[in-house]
Amino acid sequence: MKQFLTSSIGKKTVMAITGLFLITFLIVHCGINALIFYNDGGKNFNAGAEFMGTNPIIRTMEIVLFLGILLHIYQALMLTLGNSKARPVKYAVNDAKSNSKWYSRSMGLLGTLILMFLIIHLKSFWVISRFTDEITGGHTTLFAKMKESFSADGSFQGLTVVIIYVLAMFSLSYHLLHGFHSAFQTLGLNNKKYTPLIKAVGTGFSIIVPFIFAMMPVSIYMGWIK
Repeated sequence: MKQFLTSSIGKKTVMAITGLFLITFLIVHCGINALIFYNDGGKNFNAGAEFMGTNPIIRTMEIVLFLGILLHIYQALMLTLGNSKARPVKYAVNDAKSNSKWYSRSMGLLGTLILMFLIIHLKSFWVISRFTDEITGGHTTLFAKMKESFSADGSFQGLTVVIIYVLAMFSLSYHLLHGFHSAFQTLGLNNKKYTPLIKAVGTGFSIIVPFIFAMMPVSIYMGWIK
C-alpha cells in the first residue's frame, strides 16, 4: 500500500478521490449560498448558515474537508515535482497546444489562484463565523457580512473584492473542466458508453456552479439582493 501511494498512479488516485470529495463539498456549499437568491433579507441564507455551523456532523466533516484540501494540494505538489525530476531537460519539440487544452496544462497555476482566493475567503467569512462571537453573539449575521463585503459603498474596495471573486470563479471553472473528467479517468471509470455523459456532466458542473458563486457578489454589489 505504501509503495502504491508513493507511486505516480497512487498519487493521481489520491488526487482523484480528494478532488471528487471536494466537488461534493462545492455542491453543498453552492446550494446553501444560493439561498440568498430568495431575496428575503437573508432569512433562508442565515438559517442555512446556522445549520451548517451548529450541526455536529457538518462540523466533523469540516475537519475531513480541510484534510482533503491539504492532501489534494500536497499530492499536486508531489506530482509536479515528480514530473519535473523525471524530465529535467525539456523536449526539443513540444507541441503541447495540439495535444491538450491550455487549462489542462495550467492546473498548477489555476490551483494556486484558487488557493489564494480560498485563504481570503476563509479569513473573511469562515474564521469570523467559527472562531469569533461576532455572529454567534448576535452582533451581525453572515448575510449582513456578505452585504458588507460586496456592497457598492462608493469605495474602490467593494468593487475590488467582487472582481477578485469573479476571477477566482473563472479559475475554478477551468480547473474543474479538466479535473472533473480526469478524476473519473484516473479511477478507471471511463468507457465508450459513460465517458460522453461524464464529460457532459463535468462541463455543465464546471460552468453552472462557478457561475452561481460568481453571481452572489455581483448581485449584492449591483443591488439586486436586498
